[in-house]
Amino acid sequence: MAKKQETRKGSPAWMTTYSDMVTLLLTFFVFLLSMSSINPGKFQQTAAGVRIAFGGTPPGVLIGGRSINKEPLISAKKGIYRELIKLMADPKYKGKITVQETKEGILITLQDMVFFKSGSAKLTKQAKELLKKVGIIVIEHTANKLVIYGYTDDVPLPANSIYASNWHLGAARAASVARFFAVELKKIREVERLPEIRAGNFDIDFYYNPDRFIPVGVGDKAILKEKRQLDRWRETAIAVVRSKFRAGQIPKTQWESEITKINNEYNKKLQELRTKYRKIDILIKNETM
Repeated sequence: MAKKQETRKGSPAWMTTYSDMVTLLLTFFVFLLSMSSINPGKFQQTAAGVRIAFGGTPPGVLIGGRSINKEPLISAKKGIYRELIKLMADPKYKGKITVQETKEGILITLQDMVFFKSGSAKLTKQAKELLKKVGIIVIEHTANKLVIYGYTDDVPLPANSIYASNWHLGAARAASVARFFAVELKKIREVERLPEIRAGNFDIDFYYNPDRFIPVGVGDKAILKEKRQLDRWRETAIAVVRSKFRAGQIPKTQWESEITKINNEYNKKLQELRTKYRKIDILIKNETM
């Protein structure tokens, strides 16, 4: 008697139709995604939510007004450093830009330039040129808040100044930089990146949101603190020479020569101090919008 031939059972017929449908749906959604534009802020928030759901920690997205991670959310941190290093290597800006890590974030100092005329909060042409280059890097490569510090030297303001004090002037200078970023630079970039904006590949309102820029007036508080130390140095040096003269240890000609030398050194250091505070600080905070 012939054996009955066994037939191998396969998947049900409906499985073929179902798998085809799933494949088509996947293709459809991939097609939709390829045509869409991604808002970087929303993308960061979504990524953070997914990571929280699966037990991870997000890269610094704000929840309830506080950052849930101490690390700064910088979408291209290496890119920032690379671009800043390239700018720092430019002979035109060599020695005028420094970058350092602080507890609050990345501090960028722009110095040794005439950013403002004496007693004024109006940015010079060369200041705007440098601020444009630095601003594009720090604004368009991060989603963090940017704190701008405005400084002045110790020279008193003239009687006809529109500012009540150097503190007021420092605040106005910080506000001038913030406004340059939020208004003037934004208009420039709207033209330069118009094709990307129209294609939905660059959300200029997100990056140049005025809420990102926080002006802080330091004024002459910082320089006066260092100047007091310099004043004490001169007073001590003069007191030492005076005591030697009164004790008959040095003649009058040497006494006068030493005093002149001390005063010249004092004036030199004071000028260096004033040059040091001819600067603008930009802090990329460890906090996003």
